[in-house]
Amino acid sequence: MQRLIAVAAICGLLSSAALAQEIRLYDPSIRPMPRDGVVKLYGAGGPNTAIQKVADVWEKKTGKRVVITAGPERSWSARAQVDADILWGTSEQSMTAFLETYKTFSSKQVEPIYIRPTIIAVKKGNPKHIQRFDDLLSPGLKIVVTESAGLANTSGTGTWEDVAGRLGRLEDIRSFRRNIVAFATGSGASLKAFKDLDADAWITWPDWPVTHPELFDAVAIAPERQIWRDLNVVLSPLADPEAKAFLEFLITKEAQALMKTEGWIR
Repeated sequence: MQRLIAVAAICGLLSSAALAQEIRLYDPSIRPMPRDGVVKLYGAGGPNTAIQKVADVWEKKTGKRVVITAGPERSWSARAQVDADILWGTSEQSMTAFLETYKTFSSKQVEPIYIRPTIIAVKKGNPKHIQRFDDLLSPGLKIVVTESAGLANTSGTGTWEDVAGRLGRLEDIRSFRRNIVAFATGSGASLKAFKDLDADAWITWPDWPVTHPELFDAVAIAPERQIWRDLNVVLSPLADPEAKAFLEFLITKEAQALMKTEGWIR
């Protein structure tokens, strides 16, 4: 029996090591070479649509090109290790995870530039008449939440628990959890789950209902329950000179007005 337990433990360790190896994206053989005359930004989906609005204006003003790549990290990681001028994080924990892979970038250079609150995305027309977070505690609702599950880098990790547990009532977490129909690994996956499962609500960020108005209405979460997470950026020390200028423009009054259209404020 002890031998079987030992073998099982070793297998478990090997499986964990294999999983860690699978998840790890850093490639030490890649040589960072971002200076190519184009400002290139990489990060998770969500902020990219607002940042693109700012980039469009900046390109017209300066004639300089900006390329924004967003989505699950695995889809762009190899390219970013070569040519990223700027990374954006959709929360502090997501940026911390990025810096484990993109070794050129320094934590000391990370700058929080915008912030936004959690909201409830509901079906267009709000057929379940959801008006506040406590409505999500009623039996029978179908809720999607975003979690990393140790497999993805996403700003949604833990937000539903933070919101549900904000008032220190364990029963709120229990009731809410009973209604969860999908723990999706990333906002894109959550969007798909919401549609595929015909869900009623999704704890997410303001930009998703703004950019998908045909699918969602937004319901505010009361201040006593709201969770706020920031948009942060970091500049490569090898970046194109124009990249720093773009980041400076990204926080101007003109840029702030554009970012605010999708829920980002300073």
